[in-house]
Amino acid sequence: MGFQRSPSSKQKVKPISKENNDENGGDHSINARTTSNPPDSDTSDASYNSWMVEHPSALDSFDRMIKAAKGKKIAVFLDYDGTLSPIVDDPNRAFMSDEMRAAVREVAKYFPTAIVSGRSREKVKEFVELSNVYYAGSHGMDIQAPPRPVKACEGKYHTLVPGKKGNEVLFQPAKKFLPAIQEIIKELEEETKKIQGARIEDNRFCISVHFRQVREEDYSILQEKVKAVLRNYPDFDLSEGKKVMEIRPSIEWDKGHALEYLLDTLGLSNPNDVLPLYIGDDRTDEDAFKVIESRGQGYPIIVSSTPKETKASYSLKDPSEVLTFLQRLSRWRKSSSSSKQLAQIWGIGY
Repeated sequence: MGFQRSPSSKQKVKPISKENNDENGGDHSINARTTSNPPDSDTSDASYNSWMVEHPSALDSFDRMIKAAKGKKIAVFLDYDGTLSPIVDDPNRAFMSDEMRAAVREVAKYFPTAIVSGRSREKVKEFVELSNVYYAGSHGMDIQAPPRPVKACEGKYHTLVPGKKGNEVLFQPAKKFLPAIQEIIKELEEETKKIQGARIEDNRFCISVHFRQVREEDYSILQEKVKAVLRNYPDFDLSEGKKVMEIRPSIEWDKGHALEYLLDTLGLSNPNDVLPLYIGDDRTDEDAFKVIESRGQGYPIIVSSTPKETKASYSLKDPSEVLTFLQRLSRWRKSSSSSKQLAQIWGIGY
């Protein structure tokens, strides 16, 4: 199975326009950060229960989901932070448990599986430590296939890298931005070094500015310093996730495009017989949820213990429920009479 785009596919890497720029000189857009007092527990529970009606538990809905998947191919896509690992104060210690690693390894035996993260591809690989999954780092701007023999790939964004078991194929649509990204990182480190708790993470094709440990009164200062640096880099956008500001090249590429690219590469682009299953917890995962919604087939699953606006159809509360869901998924396929045949089709171990 080559890691290639079909001739009919279009690479979407054109610059996109900035949105929501302010009136005073085209500042980079960022969603407003809001704070509030903790809600009353009864009110919070009622709100969450109401939200669950629209986004039912994927665990409670598992049998119904699997019944609808009969006769179709399933591909699994997983975010990392907040999905496979808990959100922690120190992003360098966002380790996944051995039990979660075993669950992902087992799922990848039976289904094509990809980890799609805002982290650098190398960092995610260090955390996950699995060789039978696809890795899409930097919000899908750095994609790598598992080691396997491949044919020459089409397209200027592909690179072949020698590996122990065969050539690994990289897809990197934002490669030309690498020098500017390193410049931005140096400037950010200099500008934010006096803000206690601020952390600059180099995710290779994007940059994360973590503020989970930044004092509330220092946040606006940090935000302004980040925006000031980016005023000199009009080809980059700024957005916000869970206690993190994300800086990315202004190209039309996100986790949704990565999902489409991987499905196409795997020969699973036909929405009539393929069910992509995507589990994620953050705003950037919504791009993938939207793609699944537009296909009309598949299972977008949000990981959240609080109600939030989302395009996901199902929900899981936290990584522990993600673990249970993945374990059930692999057990179901393992017990299926067609599991061995399916594994042979994908050329993966059984």
